[in-house]
Amino acid sequence: MTPVPATALPAGIVPGQPLTALAPMQDVTDLPFMRVIARHGAPDYYFTEFFRVHAQSRLEKHILRSIDENDTGRPVFAQLIGEDLEHMTRAARELLAHPVAAVDLNMGCPAPKVYKKNVGGGLLRDPAKIDSLLGALRDACPGLFTVKMRIGFEDTRHFETILGLIDKHRVDLLSLHGRTVKEMYRSEVHYEFIARAVRAVRCPVLANGNVTSAATAVRVLRETGAAGVMIGRHAIRNPWIFAQCREAFAGRPVTPVTLGQVDAYVRGLYAATEVPGLGELILVNKMKKYLNFVGQSVDPTGAFLHDMRRTRSRDELFAVCDRHLLAEPDKVFSDEPYPGVVARPNCETPDADGCSLDSVTA
Repeated sequence: MTPVPATALPAGIVPGQPLTALAPMQDVTDLPFMRVIARHGAPDYYFTEFFRVHAQSRLEKHILRSIDENDTGRPVFAQLIGEDLEHMTRAARELLAHPVAAVDLNMGCPAPKVYKKNVGGGLLRDPAKIDSLLGALRDACPGLFTVKMRIGFEDTRHFETILGLIDKHRVDLLSLHGRTVKEMYRSEVHYEFIARAVRAVRCPVLANGNVTSAATAVRVLRETGAAGVMIGRHAIRNPWIFAQCREAFAGRPVTPVTLGQVDAYVRGLYAATEVPGLGELILVNKMKKYLNFVGQSVDPTGAFLHDMRRTRSRDELFAVCDRHLLAEPDKVFSDEPYPGVVARPNCETPDADGCSLDSVTA
């Protein structure tokens, strides 16, 4: 049976509070990771990895699992990336046969191999193309249709025009990353542009970009007036961040996390990521992608990161956890990344694109 399309955004976990969302991240926001996040405090909304859409494409089965087998209790927004009107509308209609909360359009991916194909963030160079694509997808989606974008390509010359198109085509939710495509993840986030979007469009806006903690989320909402926050890599570092946001939004003290709890998270993530036939070294290297971010809050010298990056087996990896996380299990895990302790691309996967954790460093 085809699900009945929703006409209003799903309610948040706590009525009346600002919304929270887990940002879509390639090779990360799959079903196992969503389940792990849910165990520590789910966001209001999940977004899938993007479905790549072109003439020969079919909806990727592993991404569909995060929709069809979602047992987290929270709605999932399905993201598309592409530019061909016929095939994008085909993919949107196919998704509507699955229990999606909304169809979401990616207009923000900053990977050169993506934007050079005029998709993702590359669309921000061409308002006329955006106009036709938004119109086609709006017509194809009788329920909720949402957009995730950045504030521009190499500059913000089209920003106001694109916001006008968001209104013209009755987009139901805008997730806005406050950097240009060319800034990738390196620059400061331009929250003032998110505030401008909040004032300009009729739909709710989620503020995205370097929301590092619950305290930062409160500050960003105060500065922008956004309806909520979308958090990506800092939810990998700290999967308790959504529960902590709800505490902060309610004016309550934020519950601290201990290194012992982080150790349990790492071991749970390893177990969730394990699949039959996946070699141990491949799995350890995948874990390094996550732990590049976790390690930013373990110690101020980066010793955990140094040791973790040199492991090549499960036993070596957990021995590092024993030394750095369980030696003082009651020690508090830092809410914010330690200054100067920076995640870096994963050296084991040199061909990764800029939408994956292999190249997101800050």
